Amino acid sequence: MGWERWKAGGRELLQTPFLREPFYIITISLLSLILPLSFLLLARLANAHYILSFTSQPYPPPFLSIFPLSFFLSANPTLLHFLVSIVSVTALLRALMGRFDFRKQSNSNCSKTSTTTTSKAHLYAAWIFLCTFDICVVLGIEGSLASGFWFLDLETIIRGRGTNLMSRVVFFIGLHETMLHWSRTTVRPVVDDTVLGVVREERWVERVAMAASFGGLWWWGLRKEVETLVVILEVKRDLMINVELADLVNCWLYYLIVTIGLVRLVRGLVKLVVIIMRCIRFRRSSGGSGVGDVYDSKV
Repeated sequence: MGWERWKAGGRELLQTPFLREPFYIITISLLSLILPLSFLLLARLANAHYILSFTSQPYPPPFLSIFPLSFFLSANPTLLHFLVSIVSVTALLRALMGRFDFRKQSNSNCSKTSTTTTSKAHLYAAWIFLCTFDICVVLGIEGSLASGFWFLDLETIIRGRGTNLMSRVVFFIGLHETMLHWSRTTVRPVVDDTVLGVVREERWVERVAMAASFGGLWWWGLRKEVETLVVILEVKRDLMINVELADLVNCWLYYLIVTIGLVRLVRGLVKLVVIIMRCIRFRRSSGGSGVGDVYDSKV
């Protein structure tokens, strides 16, 4: 009863479009950034683990020895790898097969308008998935900030080993496409059910807000730090250091996002070629019909 009363009160407060629309767009943009932040967190964890392998302190700080926090932080990278892998693999399938949606469309017989609803199973799964993802990212960032590993100098690791500009561009496109998939399948159903009570189609204002927030995060530091997912594996291989499973998963996730970006670029180029061919065919057909009409009129 308390949850339903709080939910109804929140919806009444957000009935005014002046408050509802900005809150809706900001909420979707912030929750969509959880996926790029997870890649930033994985890069930081890999970097911190690499540096700890050269130090003489094999034990974590005292505040991390508390049972619930220490157990969760020790299991956090594995759980985060699992969650990011699910989102990335489904985003690749979507990029290969086209759009797919877990929502069902129901058409009314009395009217021509169609309403889109979300199944309860998908909504509950989205709530659980989003809350678990959010807790992993927030606790991971807080733990890295408290331990001092968030402000590490990356120049000693990335120097001379960074990826080229083309790889960064493709990864940027792939990560943005994966973030859009994450937003459509998980974030939007939860926010629509909480704020609006109904499912609404995506609008260009929301996509612009997500792209702007993602671009700001990319320019702030994600573009450089995410390269450690690949560079640390190369450094460990050159220094004859034992390569762990987490390093292989990090490298696999990086190239999986690059693959999504390549698929997106290829599909965009194919669409562009199809549009150009249709324009050329239309001009040829219209030009041929004009010549025929002129010839017939002269005869």
